[in-house]
Amino acid sequence: MTSFHYTTNKPGETVEQLLREQWQGGKKTVHQMRMDKSVTYADGQPVEWKEPLPEGTRLIFGFSDAHSSYKPEPFDSLNVIWEDEHLLAVHKPAGVAVHPEHAPGTGTLINEVMGYIDAKGGSYAEHIHRLDQHTAGLLLIAKHPIAKTMLDRMLEQNRIDRFYTAELEGQLRKPRGTINMPIGKDRYHATRRRVSPSGQSAVTHFKVLERRPDSTLVEAQLETGRTHQIRVHFAHLGHPVIGDQLYGSETIARGPYKLTASKIAFEHPITMESIVLETE
Repeated sequence: MTSFHYTTNKPGETVEQLLREQWQGGKKTVHQMRMDKSVTYADGQPVEWKEPLPEGTRLIFGFSDAHSSYKPEPFDSLNVIWEDEHLLAVHKPAGVAVHPEHAPGTGTLINEVMGYIDAKGGSYAEHIHRLDQHTAGLLLIAKHPIAKTMLDRMLEQNRIDRFYTAELEGQLRKPRGTINMPIGKDRYHATRRRVSPSGQSAVTHFKVLERRPDSTLVEAQLETGRTHQIRVHFAHLGHPVIGDQLYGSETIARGPYKLTASKIAFEHPITMESIVLETE
């Protein structure tokens, strides 16, 4: 059974307050946990949800019905960057899809993650955000439904800072700036996106890291997470990511195009720690 431990850090906390108010854990999940009596003391005895608990009380939160539908696969090549009871951060190689088109599916990063989770006795792994197939870098994964709900909400509220490193064609004139241009589908191409007045709001902040003879290395921070956002924004400025032929790059890269999810920073929703993760 998927579960995690938690120690109360102030006197008088109740399970009800933690799940419904502090963590806002999702009505369906919280209701199921209550019906299953799956919040227990360390000795396995069920906790009365409205009972004020002494500071330092050790609890176990269980999820009897938390099962992801992805098929577990061998994970020999999985690169785990960071992990605790709630979250997992892995490095996604370029060229590998995050998840299958249809679950359970095979041959994707989340299948390897499920193999890793399964080997540890778990049954739940759900990605918080996505990376394009040919974008390498950090991917954040929830290990139980409460973490998934909380991280989804944080992502929506722009409380997870996501940074990318991109090598662009040509010399980007400004040393830093913000690209605020809406992005929509390209009516002439099934998978391509374009800057469009009728598209969704899209905001990318950037700063130049290095100027090279024929290219510019930038760090880009996402304020929104539209499909292909960084690739579309810089291509629209006339500086496509090197090797990104879908968006007009004329430079052939060695391997996939030059875009990496290089850093994630956020406040852990349960432990309240400041977490900063970077690619090796």
